[in-house]
Amino acid sequence: MEDRYLTVARVGTYESEVKRSRFLCTLAPAESEEAAQEAVRAVRREHPDATHNCFAYVVGADGRWQRAGDDGEPGGTAGTPMLQVLLGRGVRDTVAVVTRYYGGVLLGAGGLVRAYGGAVSAALDSVGTVERRRLALLTVTAGHGRAGRLENDLRAAGHTLREVRYGAEVTFHLAVPEGDVPAFRGWLADATAGSATCAADGSAFVTL
Repeated sequence: MEDRYLTVARVGTYESEVKRSRFLCTLAPAESEEAAQEAVRAVRREHPDATHNCFAYVVGADGRWQRAGDDGEPGGTAGTPMLQVLLGRGVRDTVAVVTRYYGGVLLGAGGLVRAYGGAVSAALDSVGTVERRRLALLTVTAGHGRAGRLENDLRAAGHTLREVRYGAEVTFHLAVPEGDVPAFRGWLADATAGSATCAADGSAFVTL
């Protein structure tokens, strides 16, 4: 089972030009096929007059859902090389749409493969990626008297604090590498003189 992967943190577009054809690669995060398909539709609505709007997406930490489309380009010259770049770069939960405005010069099959694959690679470099890791989710509960100091200590120790809720007591939702959970429980007991409780809430992929 995959325990980490890369994804794009935001929607971004990078433009390049090859022999007078404009290539605009839009990248977007997508944690489901429905989200990926909606991102493709959104780009097509934005560029209805484009010559082509080709796409590729990889969804799932293990890359389980993959799809690519050439949108009228010769088969295998657009969507497939785009998909190969996403897979080769280890990117998941991401959709890429390359919008082409034809510039009047034929690129040939090899030229198209390089142009579409290159557009995705350049966009990934421009937009950037973030790492997501599977971490254990923990809920720590402490009294108000210790909460402020505990929050500072948690942040200073570099723990991934996802949410803090104030009620009758203060609840901290955080994520910890699974192998570090026993050590964290020991640290928490020492830091709060045993007054805080810690409950496990399963695991999830968390952006670092």
